[in-house]
Amino acid sequence: MRSGLIAGLALAALALWPSAIDAQQRRWGADYFPNPTVTTHDGRTLRFYDDLVKGKIVLINFIFTNCKDICPLTTARLTQVEDRLGDVIGKNVHFVSITIDPENDTPAKLKEYADAYKIGPGWTFVTGKLEDVRAILHKLGERSKKLSEHRNEVVIGNDTTGEWTRNSVFADLDRLVLEIRSMDPVWRNTERVVQHNAASNTGYAMSERPGEAMFTKLCAPCHTVAVGDRIGPDLYGVTKKRSRASARSLYSRLSRA
Repeated sequence: MRSGLIAGLALAALALWPSAIDAQQRRWGADYFPNPTVTTHDGRTLRFYDDLVKGKIVLINFIFTNCKDICPLTTARLTQVEDRLGDVIGKNVHFVSITIDPENDTPAKLKEYADAYKIGPGWTFVTGKLEDVRAILHKLGERSKKLSEHRNEVVIGNDTTGEWTRNSVFADLDRLVLEIRSMDPVWRNTERVVQHNAASNTGYAMSERPGEAMFTKLCAPCHTVAVGDRIGPDLYGVTKKRSRASARSLYSRLSRA
Protein backbone atom coordinates (compact mmCIF):
# COMPACT_ATOMS: atom_id res chain seq x y z
CA MET A 1 0.00 0.00 0.00
CA ARG A 2 2.76 2.40 1.04
CA SER A 3 4.92 1.57 -2.00
CA GLY A 4 1.94 2.17 -4.27
CA LEU A 5 1.38 5.61 -2.73
CA ILE A 6 5.04 6.53 -3.18
CA ALA A 7 4.95 5.41 -6.81
CA GLY A 8 1.82 7.47 -7.41
CA LEU A 9 3.43 10.58 -5.91
CA ALA A 10 6.53 10.04 -8.03
CA LEU A 11 4.47 9.82 -11.22
CA ALA A 12 2.58 12.96 -10.27
CA ALA A 13 5.85 14.80 -9.66
CA LEU A 14 7.19 13.72 -13.05
CA ALA A 15 4.00 14.89 -14.72
CA LEU A 16 4.29 18.33 -13.11
CA TRP A 17 8.05 18.75 -13.63
CA PRO A 18 8.06 19.95 -17.27
CA SER A 19 5.33 22.50 -16.61
CA ALA A 20 7.22 23.75 -13.57
CA ILE A 21 10.34 24.27 -15.68
CA ASP A 22 8.28 25.99 -18.38
CA ALA A 23 6.74 28.31 -15.79
CA GLN A 24 10.20 29.17 -14.48
CA GLN A 25 11.55 29.88 -17.96
CA ARG A 26 8.54 32.04 -18.83
CA ARG A 27 8.36 34.08 -15.63
CA TRP A 28 8.44 37.18 -17.88
CA GLY A 29 5.33 36.35 -19.86
CA ALA A 30 1.59 36.92 -19.94
CA ASP A 31 1.36 36.62 -16.15
CA TYR A 32 4.16 39.11 -15.63
CA PHE A 33 3.63 41.98 -18.06
CA PRO A 34 0.74 44.44 -17.75
CA ASN A 35 -1.44 44.54 -20.83
CA PRO A 36 -2.97 48.04 -20.88
CA THR A 37 -3.92 49.99 -23.96
CA VAL A 38 -1.06 52.11 -25.34
CA THR A 39 -0.89 54.51 -28.28
CA THR A 40 1.88 54.40 -30.86
CA HIS A 41 3.70 57.26 -32.57
CA ASP A 42 1.61 56.62 -35.68
CA GLY A 43 -1.68 56.79 -33.79
CA ARG A 44 -2.50 53.09 -33.47
CA THR A 45 -4.14 51.80 -30.29
CA LEU A 46 -2.55 48.53 -29.14
CA ARG A 47 -2.34 46.26 -26.13
CA PHE A 48 1.16 46.42 -24.69
CA TYR A 49 1.75 42.72 -24.12
CA ASP A 50 -0.61 41.18 -26.67
CA ASP A 51 0.49 43.35 -29.59
CA LEU A 52 4.06 44.44 -28.83
CA VAL A 53 5.64 41.61 -26.82
CA LYS A 54 3.72 38.36 -27.11
CA GLY A 55 5.52 35.77 -29.21
CA LYS A 56 8.20 38.25 -30.32
CA ILE A 57 11.87 38.99 -29.95
CA VAL A 58 11.95 42.56 -28.68
CA LEU A 59 14.38 45.29 -27.72
CA ILE A 60 12.82 47.80 -25.33
CA ASN A 61 14.31 51.12 -24.28
CA PHE A 62 13.18 54.20 -22.36
CA ILE A 63 13.16 57.77 -23.67
CA PHE A 64 11.41 61.13 -23.36
CA THR A 65 11.29 63.68 -26.14
CA ASN A 66 12.43 66.68 -24.08
CA CYS A 67 15.65 64.92 -23.10
CA LYS A 68 18.67 66.89 -24.36
CA ASP A 69 21.49 64.47 -23.69
CA ILE A 70 21.36 60.69 -23.23
CA CYS A 71 18.04 59.90 -24.97
CA PRO A 72 19.00 61.37 -28.35
CA LEU A 73 22.36 59.60 -28.25
CA THR A 74 20.75 56.30 -27.20
CA THR A 75 18.22 56.54 -30.02
CA ALA A 76 20.94 57.48 -32.51
CA ARG A 77 22.99 54.44 -31.46
CA LEU A 78 19.91 52.25 -31.89
CA THR A 79 19.52 53.52 -35.45
CA GLN A 80 22.97 52.09 -36.08
CA VAL A 81 21.84 48.77 -34.60
CA GLU A 82 18.78 48.98 -36.83
CA ASP A 83 21.03 49.44 -39.87
CA ARG A 84 23.15 46.44 -38.91
CA LEU A 85 20.10 44.20 -38.44
CA GLY A 86 18.65 45.22 -41.81
CA ASP A 87 15.46 43.46 -42.87
CA VAL A 88 15.46 41.41 -39.64
CA ILE A 89 13.78 44.43 -38.02
CA GLY A 90 10.02 44.10 -38.21
CA LYS A 91 10.21 40.38 -39.01
CA ASN A 92 12.33 38.54 -36.46
CA VAL A 93 13.10 41.45 -34.15
CA HIS A 94 11.00 44.41 -32.99
CA PHE A 95 12.10 47.62 -31.26
CA VAL A 96 9.85 49.31 -28.69
CA SER A 97 10.70 52.73 -27.25
CA ILE A 98 8.56 53.66 -24.25
CA THR A 99 8.26 57.25 -23.07
CA ILE A 100 8.85 57.78 -19.39
CA ASP A 101 7.02 61.11 -19.65
CA PRO A 102 3.58 60.14 -21.00
CA GLU A 103 1.90 63.31 -19.73
CA ASN A 104 4.04 65.35 -22.12
CA ASP A 105 4.84 62.87 -24.89
CA THR A 106 1.74 62.72 -27.07
CA PRO A 107 1.66 60.44 -30.14
CA ALA A 108 2.32 63.54 -32.27
CA LYS A 109 5.48 64.40 -30.31
CA LEU A 110 6.68 60.81 -30.49
CA LYS A 111 6.11 60.81 -34.24
CA GLU A 112 8.12 63.99 -34.64
CA TYR A 113 10.88 62.43 -32.53
CA ALA A 114 10.82 59.15 -34.49
CA ASP A 115 10.78 60.96 -37.84
CA ALA A 116 13.88 62.92 -36.86
CA TYR A 117 15.76 59.61 -36.70
CA LYS A 118 14.16 58.24 -39.88
CA ILE A 119 13.20 54.99 -38.17
CA GLY A 120 11.89 52.13 -40.28
CA PRO A 121 9.06 49.62 -39.84
CA GLY A 122 9.37 47.35 -36.85
CA TRP A 123 10.29 50.15 -34.44
CA THR A 124 7.41 51.48 -32.36
CA PHE A 125 7.34 54.43 -29.96
CA VAL A 126 4.55 54.21 -27.37
CA THR A 127 2.79 56.37 -24.82
CA GLY A 128 -0.36 55.96 -22.74
CA LYS A 129 -2.06 56.84 -19.48
CA LEU A 130 0.40 57.74 -16.74
CA GLU A 131 -0.61 54.89 -14.42
CA ASP A 132 -0.49 52.35 -17.24
CA VAL A 133 2.94 53.44 -18.45
CA ARG A 134 4.28 53.42 -14.91
CA ALA A 135 3.00 49.87 -14.42
CA ILE A 136 4.83 48.74 -17.57
CA LEU A 137 8.02 50.58 -16.62
CA HIS A 138 7.95 49.10 -13.12
CA LYS A 139 7.90 45.56 -14.50
CA LEU A 140 10.81 46.40 -16.81
CA GLY A 141 12.89 47.71 -13.92
CA GLU A 142 12.54 51.42 -14.70
CA ARG A 143 11.54 52.95 -11.35
CA SER A 144 13.41 56.25 -11.20
CA LYS A 145 11.71 59.23 -9.60
CA LYS A 146 13.35 61.80 -11.88
CA LEU A 147 13.23 61.84 -15.69
CA SER A 148 16.92 62.66 -15.87
CA GLU A 149 17.83 59.57 -13.84
CA HIS A 150 16.05 56.89 -15.85
CA ARG A 151 17.80 53.66 -16.86
CA ASN A 152 19.88 53.77 -20.01
CA GLU A 153 20.14 50.03 -20.61
CA VAL A 154 18.00 48.31 -23.19
CA VAL A 155 15.92 45.26 -22.31
CA ILE A 156 16.19 42.40 -24.82
CA GLY A 157 13.94 39.36 -24.72
CA ASN A 158 12.27 36.48 -26.51
CA ASP A 159 8.76 36.06 -25.16
CA THR A 160 8.41 32.61 -26.73
CA THR A 161 11.48 31.10 -25.04
CA GLY A 162 11.33 33.24 -21.90
CA GLU A 163 14.91 34.52 -22.33
CA TRP A 164 15.49 38.10 -21.14
CA THR A 165 18.57 40.21 -20.53
CA ARG A 166 19.87 43.79 -20.39
CA ASN A 167 22.58 45.42 -22.45
CA SER A 168 24.01 48.83 -23.30
CA VAL A 169 24.03 50.70 -26.59
CA PHE A 170 27.24 52.42 -25.49
CA ALA A 171 29.30 49.23 -25.64
CA ASP A 172 30.38 47.52 -28.86
CA LEU A 173 27.41 47.60 -31.25
CA ASP A 174 28.43 44.43 -33.10
CA ARG A 175 28.28 42.51 -29.82
CA LEU A 176 24.87 44.00 -29.10
CA VAL A 177 23.62 42.91 -32.53
CA LEU A 178 25.00 39.43 -31.88
CA GLU A 179 23.13 39.22 -28.56
CA ILE A 180 19.89 40.34 -30.23
CA ARG A 181 20.26 37.80 -33.03
CA SER A 182 21.13 35.08 -30.50
CA MET A 183 17.69 35.45 -28.96
CA ASP A 184 16.42 33.56 -32.02
CA PRO A 185 17.04 29.82 -31.40
CA VAL A 186 16.95 29.07 -35.13
CA TRP A 187 19.64 31.66 -35.86
CA ARG A 188 21.62 30.63 -32.78
CA ASN A 189 21.68 26.96 -33.75
CA THR A 190 22.43 27.48 -37.43
CA GLU A 191 25.95 26.62 -38.49
CA ARG A 192 27.56 29.56 -40.28
CA VAL A 193 30.70 29.59 -42.38
CA VAL A 194 33.03 32.43 -41.43
CA GLN A 195 34.51 34.04 -44.51
CA HIS A 196 38.30 34.29 -44.46
CA ASN A 197 39.60 37.78 -43.97
CA ALA A 198 43.32 38.41 -44.39
CA ALA A 199 43.13 41.21 -41.87
CA SER A 200 41.92 38.82 -39.19
CA ASN A 201 45.48 37.64 -38.52
CA THR A 202 46.81 41.10 -37.87
CA GLY A 203 44.62 42.12 -34.98
CA TYR A 204 42.58 45.30 -35.09
CA ALA A 205 43.40 47.31 -38.19
CA MET A 206 44.18 50.80 -36.95
CA SER A 207 43.48 53.76 -39.15
CA GLU A 208 46.25 56.16 -40.01
CA ARG A 209 43.90 58.83 -38.67
CA PRO A 210 43.41 57.92 -34.95
CA GLY A 211 40.55 60.38 -34.49
CA GLU A 212 38.46 58.51 -37.05
CA ALA A 213 37.58 55.68 -34.65
CA MET A 214 36.45 58.15 -31.99
CA PHE A 215 34.37 60.07 -34.51
CA THR A 216 32.69 56.86 -35.70
CA LYS A 217 31.87 55.71 -32.17
CA LEU A 218 30.93 59.00 -30.48
CA CYS A 219 30.07 61.57 -33.13
CA ALA A 220 28.70 59.78 -36.21
CA PRO A 221 25.42 58.72 -34.53
CA CYS A 222 24.37 62.38 -34.50
CA HIS A 223 26.61 64.20 -37.00
CA THR A 224 27.68 63.88 -40.62
CA VAL A 225 30.40 65.56 -42.66
CA ALA A 226 29.24 67.24 -45.87
CA VAL A 227 26.07 65.16 -46.03
CA GLY A 228 23.68 67.53 -44.27
CA ASP A 229 22.34 67.84 -40.74
CA ARG A 230 21.36 64.65 -38.95
CA ILE A 231 20.35 64.91 -35.29
CA GLY A 232 23.14 67.42 -34.76
CA PRO A 233 24.56 69.88 -37.30
CA ASP A 234 26.74 68.89 -40.24
CA LEU A 235 30.38 69.21 -39.16
CA TYR A 236 31.69 70.24 -42.57
CA GLY A 237 33.84 73.34 -42.18
CA VAL A 238 33.89 73.08 -38.38
CA THR A 239 37.64 73.78 -38.34
CA LYS A 240 36.91 77.21 -39.77
CA LYS A 241 34.40 77.89 -37.01
CA ARG A 242 36.33 76.41 -34.07
CA SER A 243 39.95 76.93 -33.10
CA ARG A 244 42.42 74.03 -32.88
CA ALA A 245 42.59 74.59 -29.12
CA SER A 246 38.81 74.26 -28.86
CA ALA A 247 38.88 71.01 -30.88
CA ARG A 248 41.66 69.58 -28.73
CA SER A 249 39.74 70.45 -25.58
CA LEU A 250 36.64 68.64 -26.88
CA TYR A 251 38.74 65.63 -27.93
CA SER A 252 40.26 65.49 -24.44
CA ARG A 253 36.84 65.55 -22.75
CA LEU A 254 35.51 62.78 -25.01
CA SER A 255 38.59 60.66 -24.35
CA ARG A 256 37.84 60.73 -20.63
CA ALA A 257 34.09 60.11 -21.05
